[in-house]
Amino acid sequence: FDIPHSSIIRGDQKEACISAASVIAKVSRDRLMRGFEGAFSEYGFSDHKGYGTAEHYAALKRLGATSVHRPTFL
Repeated sequence: FDIPHSSIIRGDQKEACISAASVIAKVSRDRLMRGFEGAFSEYGFSDHKGYGTAEHYAALKRLGATSVHRPTFL
């Protein structure tokens, strides 16, 4: 980056604004994943929210990746 910045190791434990941003990001992502349930119900996104659970890996193996999967997920 050309903008001055610094990293804070374990920043979510040290800075309230980082912790809050982390919670907001997780809640937003979970809502997004639940929204994908209608189009991709066989993947169980509303249950595991896209995290690497055994159910999710089994669906990927059985059905392949969708357009919403990150190409680098596996």
